Amino acid sequence: MKRGALIASLAAGALSMTSVAHAGVGAPTPGGLDLQPAATQIMREIHDFHSFLLAIIVAITLFVLALLLWVIVRFNRRANPTPKRFTHNILIEVIWTVVPVLILVAIAWKSFPLLYAQERVPEDAEITLKVTGNSWFWNFEYPDQGVAITANMLPEEDARAQNRPYLLATTEPLLVPVGTTVRVLVTSNDVIHAFAVPAFGVKEDAIQGRVNETWFNIDRPGVYYGQCSELCGVNHAYMPIEIRAVSRAEWEQWVTAQGGTLAAPEADAPAAAPAPVEGEGAAPAQPAAPAAQPTR
Repeated sequence: MKRGALIASLAAGALSMTSVAHAGVGAPTPGGLDLQPAATQIMREIHDFHSFLLAIIVAITLFVLALLLWVIVRFNRRANPTPKRFTHNILIEVIWTVVPVLILVAIAWKSFPLLYAQERVPEDAEITLKVTGNSWFWNFEYPDQGVAITANMLPEEDARAQNRPYLLATTEPLLVPVGTTVRVLVTSNDVIHAFAVPAFGVKEDAIQGRVNETWFNIDRPGVYYGQCSELCGVNHAYMPIEIRAVSRAEWEQWVTAQGGTLAAPEADAPAAAPAPVEGEGAAPAQPAAPAAQPTR
């Protein structure tokens, strides 16, 4: 009976995760081989860079394999009983020096702009999100709106009852508006944690006494999951992140429901009143007093 219950539980979990994957949610999928679908422009560029590197890696691997097979077949003792005695070949040495350098230059050409875009927070960031790692849960805060929530892992029975993925769903999902640049401040209250959401292309260490900075701009609604990506203790595997990307109106409603406040639109400063013209109700200008004469 226990074995049957365990199999049924695992099957239900697989079906739950499958339904999550088919809904376009940013979460791991059983048997998945590629990166999660991108929800930000940065993650799409990471996908492209990954494909670029994969092509280089496959080409180098196949080339080295072909060389090994050629050497094994062509230069074994039976096929080549009298080996050559030379020790240098200038052309080959130039090739195996120049080609790796060119490969590294190509990788740098693709990777440096991507690293810069990941690390440089855009100046037009509209919202600031503070993320604090704890052993073993997350605190999320919108300091400008006065909203703070604590997210723990959703218990297994609740996750099954709500058809949400166990080990990924949280008790308090974080809402974020779509199409908005969010500046993220990451820190920790104790040991080193890591705020990581694969669909966003975000992974930032949370270190006690230090504030690290990252950002994201989600371009499609959905539910996106992440986890702590640093070995932070016995319950390291139980620090999920659940972020729901919603419209700006829904996010504002959620902020208000959480007791927060929304920044009022800045009113235009009133224009300065024109200086009164002499003869139109203004007192006539008085002549300047004569300068004082120096005493002898």
